[in-house]
Amino acid sequence: MPDLKLGKLPDRTPVKLSINVMPDLAEALAAYAALYKQTYGREEAVPDLIPAMLAAFLESDRVFAKGRKQVASAAMLVG
Repeated sequence: MPDLKLGKLPDRTPVKLSINVMPDLAEALAAYAALYKQTYGREEAVPDLIPAMLAAFLESDRVFAKGRKQVASAAMLVG
């Protein structure tokens, strides 16, 4: 059977992570959530904002993207 235009979707099962942060970071995250509410008129809990914040950070880090691509290419050559 030929492949569909849309490939098989990747695993989307959430992975739960627990972290501890310093009080100053907790305060900054709470301030960010407050500014988010003021900006968008919608309250979001800090734990709900953190995944989007981390994803945006990683997507904007060009050095990380380049390094990740190099590691993936090297793994494909070995495997």
